[in-house]
Amino acid sequence: MAVLLLLALLVTAGWAWTPDLDRATLEARYAPPPSQFVEAAGLRWHVRDTGPASAAASGDAPVPAPVQAPVLMLHGFGSSLHTWDAWAQALQATHRVVRVDLPGAGLSAPDPQGRYDDEHALVQLMALMDVLNMPRASVVGHSMGGRLAWRLAALHPERVEKLVLVAPDGFASPGFEYGKSPDVGIAGKLLPYTLPRALLRAGLAPAWGNPERLPQDTITRYHELLLAPGGRQAIIQRMEQMRLQDPIPLLANVQAPTLLIWGDLDAMIPPANAQDYLRAIPEVAGVANAELILLPGLGHVPQEEDPAAALPALQKFLAR
Repeated sequence: MAVLLLLALLVTAGWAWTPDLDRATLEARYAPPPSQFVEAAGLRWHVRDTGPASAAASGDAPVPAPVQAPVLMLHGFGSSLHTWDAWAQALQATHRVVRVDLPGAGLSAPDPQGRYDDEHALVQLMALMDVLNMPRASVVGHSMGGRLAWRLAALHPERVEKLVLVAPDGFASPGFEYGKSPDVGIAGKLLPYTLPRALLRAGLAPAWGNPERLPQDTITRYHELLLAPGGRQAIIQRMEQMRLQDPIPLLANVQAPTLLIWGDLDAMIPPANAQDYLRAIPEVAGVANAELILLPGLGHVPQEEDPAAALPALQKFLAR
C-alpha cells in the first residue's frame, strides 16, 4: 500500500535496521481459528474459509438456503486477507467466503521460485481453488488483487461467476508505464533490512481518504505482517516483475457481471480509471454488464476505512 511513497521515504530517512519477526509468533497473533494453512501449487497458503458449505463448517450444521456462489477475496499490494474482515463477517451468513493471503504476503509463504508475475499467480490461484473445491466463484479483488481478479475473469471465464473490483489496478497511472517494471532503486535494496513503524504509517496514511480514520491497530497489523520472514523480499520481487499491459484487449473478454467500487478520494489509483473499465467491459445483449459505486470521502481502501459504505450494494449485487 503506497509502497512507492514508502520506498522514497526510506531513501531520505537513513538506515534503521528492522529485523524479521518470528513466523510462529505472527501466526499465533494473526492466524487464530478459523484460519488454516493449505498446501497448493507447492505453496503454503494462509486461508480463512467461512460461511455455509465452507471447509471449516461442521457436517452436522444446517446450511441456510439459498446459498449463493462462493466468494473468493483477493487483497492488494502489501496487504493481507485481514483487509476483508468486516465484509467477510457480513457476507458469511449467506455465502461461503474464502479469503487468502497471496504468496509472499501476510502469512502465506513466499514463492520458492521467486516468481510473482500475473500469469504464474493465476495458475497458483486456480490450483488453490481446486484444492478448496471451488470450481467457480464470485471474485472480489482490491487494487493488485483486483487486477488478478479481472485477468482471471478474462482468461478463465469458466472460473468466475461475478466480479467485484475495488479500486483495481491495471491501467497505467503516474509512475507506471505499459511493458515496463517500476524502478525500485536503492530504496528497494534497503527494504528487506529496514521498515520503521513511523515510516510505514507515512506510507499507509495516503491510502485513507481521511488519515485520521487510520487506527493504530491497523498500522500495527500492516507493519508486523510486512515483517514476516521473506515478505519484504517478496514485495521487491513482485515490483520488479510487474509489467502492466494495455488492459483493454483482455477486458473485452470479461463475461461476468461486474461491480466497480471506488473511493472518490483515492490517491493511489485514480477514480477516473473507473470510466475506463466501464467502457472496456462489454455489454451483454445490449445491456451494460458493469456498474460503478463511487464512495464520497473515501480513499483507496474503502473496505477498511468505512466498510459499511459499500456493503449494501455489494450484498445486493452478489445476491441477484
